[in-house]
Amino acid sequence: MVFVIFFLAAALTVYTAMKLSEYADVISEKTNMGGMVVGTILLAGATSLPEVTTSFSAVLINNVDIAIGNMLGSNLFNLLILAVFDLVYRRRQLYLQAGRSHLFSAVLGLFLMLMVTLALFLRIDYTILGIGVDALLVLLVYVIGMVVISRMPSAPEPTEALMGDSPEAGREEPPKDISVKKAVIGFIIAAVAILLAGSVLSITGDQIAVITGMGSSFVGSFLIAATTSLPEAVSVYAALRLKNMNLAVGSILGSNMFNMIILAISDAVYQGGSIMADVSYSNLYTGIAISVLSAVLIWALLRKRSASLWTYSIPSIITVIGYFIVSYLLFQG
Repeated sequence: MVFVIFFLAAALTVYTAMKLSEYADVISEKTNMGGMVVGTILLAGATSLPEVTTSFSAVLINNVDIAIGNMLGSNLFNLLILAVFDLVYRRRQLYLQAGRSHLFSAVLGLFLMLMVTLALFLRIDYTILGIGVDALLVLLVYVIGMVVISRMPSAPEPTEALMGDSPEAGREEPPKDISVKKAVIGFIIAAVAILLAGSVLSITGDQIAVITGMGSSFVGSFLIAATTSLPEAVSVYAALRLKNMNLAVGSILGSNMFNMIILAISDAVYQGGSIMADVSYSNLYTGIAISVLSAVLIWALLRKRSASLWTYSIPSIITVIGYFIVSYLLFQG
């Protein structure tokens, strides 16, 4: 029964994520906010809500490895999402169609991940008002970075069809009858639905870890993380169908940064000291892998158009291989 509930909650996240992307695209098209800003801040925050409830619920049931593993695993899975879509639609060289302003988000995300990885290595159990000093520093850097991103000019949207050469592969326009007010209301309702589904995923995931004996770190980093990242996957696909590459890339980069805030707030909920000082060392290896693959993503965004599809695909191939290597190593031990 627990598996049925788990997959029903996963199905709910998929449906609501599709609605979130639809409403986010309307907001980006009918306001002066571009796809990069809407994706990095609005859509990324909403699609990360399952991670919020999952991590908080895991802390409350005293399973910090699921809490941190879910956040780190979601970041790793998000990078896999972009890499897989890039390989599937490699002829369009998707990374090169994203606005150059995404580089700042990617670098900020890498810096935040390096801070978390260092904290997992040093394990400094020092708190201020019950929150680990390392989590507070991550929160401070994130806030400063978001202020800078919100003031950046909107990047132009790509005009080339993303999904293929047929006429049907062009932009799927958002429904014309959806006003900005209706889009905002719909966005909030869908976000609340995802929030509730995340709580169900965390509780059933903890039970699955006990039933299967796979371990909380593995279940948190990969099973639950992959499931709670379904909204990001669906949102990226929907954004590509809407021919809004900035929305697609921005939602992933923004979600990875937002997950760092989930860690900081989870530390505030945790009453046993600094949460990053009490988790399994296996989370450190996940953090290192995310840092390396984030650097690979920056490389992909910086490159110029390549005449060879093989050469262009190298960063995404590295990301896919890296993801499964880390999955295997964590499962083994």
